[in-house]
Amino acid sequence: MTILIFVGILLISIMLGIPIAFSLMISGIVLMFWLGFTDPEIVIQNMWDGSNNFPLLAVPFFMLAGEFMNHGGITQKIINISHACVGHIKGGLGYVVIITGLIMGALSGSAIADTAALTAMLLPLMRKAGYNPFRAGGLIGSSGIIATIVPPSIPMILYGVSGQVSITKLFMAGIFPGILMALALIFTWKFFGVKSESVPPSSKVPINQRYKIIAEGIWALILPIIIIGGLRFGIFSPTEAAIIAAAYSLLVGMFIYKEIKIKDIFQLLLNSAKTTSIVMFLVCAASLSAWLITAANIPSQLIEILSPIMHNQTLLLITLMLLILIIGTAMDLTPTVLVLTPILIPILKTAGIDPVYFGVLFIMCVSIGLLTPPVGAILNVVSGVGKIPIEKLIIGVIPFLIAEILVLFLLVLFPELVLVPLGWFI
Repeated sequence: MTILIFVGILLISIMLGIPIAFSLMISGIVLMFWLGFTDPEIVIQNMWDGSNNFPLLAVPFFMLAGEFMNHGGITQKIINISHACVGHIKGGLGYVVIITGLIMGALSGSAIADTAALTAMLLPLMRKAGYNPFRAGGLIGSSGIIATIVPPSIPMILYGVSGQVSITKLFMAGIFPGILMALALIFTWKFFGVKSESVPPSSKVPINQRYKIIAEGIWALILPIIIIGGLRFGIFSPTEAAIIAAAYSLLVGMFIYKEIKIKDIFQLLLNSAKTTSIVMFLVCAASLSAWLITAANIPSQLIEILSPIMHNQTLLLITLMLLILIIGTAMDLTPTVLVLTPILIPILKTAGIDPVYFGVLFIMCVSIGLLTPPVGAILNVVSGVGKIPIEKLIIGVIPFLIAEILVLFLLVLFPELVLVPLGWFI
């Protein structure tokens, strides 16, 4: 009964058009009165405690790093390198999208920011070259969500903080799955995209010019090495990595590529602050719900419901992934992570599932939800920035969406694909 009250109020609030953060607060307050708690200080205290968490400082700094990268020329340099290396292959601009999405994902950790940048910079080029814009938009959106899987993934930070799971281990565990997702997109583009396009490849960049482009963009490629290497060898924490990423991006953008001027800094700080405030307000609202979910003993009720399959980890994971995929069609990534993590962690412990391994699957699953209607935040970004009708974009994204779902369930069936590479990195 308690589960139905919480979920029912949340869904009704969302369907009425109330913003997710306020919907979470409303459902939490209703649940609070249902449980007999009438002290309003519970609301304020839990919202404050949810945001008063040191690792969450990584979120605003990675957001800021993304702003500095996009405005400071780092993103353009990555695109130039990708184009110089693979642009001459048939369907080359599609491969440029995927490779750029992977590299940018290892820089910013924000799928929305990366997708907006990829759409603004590469979709016009693909249109001009003669590619189907709906298929190209679908590929760009599918490449953009890689940012949530490879380090430094902002959703993994939220999952780690909410579930008390090592963020460094989550980052390291996401490297190989992120590469697998990129490879799946490459094969899908090769066998379904390229064959459907009649676009001639662009001319091959001379080798000396290629080396020059790579040399100009080397500063952009160094940052992922710094972040992953520093985390791997324990030189700094994920929060410190975010600060280093922001400072590095600012210095490179100002003094090496000279794209960021002093007058631009305030606006970039303001942009990242606005985005961060939205995320942090969601964190506060979800913290209230999470505390009340625990107080209502909802995880134990779910464990009892799932008890027939609790002994079979694979079947349990498949069930959870399907459930999360369905939820992902109606809820955005951040609230899904914040609401479900405190519910799912006790289930994982009871079933003996590694929370780091599950964290990778969970973040992949909710990231795929960014591509599924009716919410589909990434679809809306590509549609808005690229001026593509969303119904056409949905058709274009389907082959790539299927490929990413197959990768997800491949990792469910073969946990070694996550756990063995994790052992290499830690």
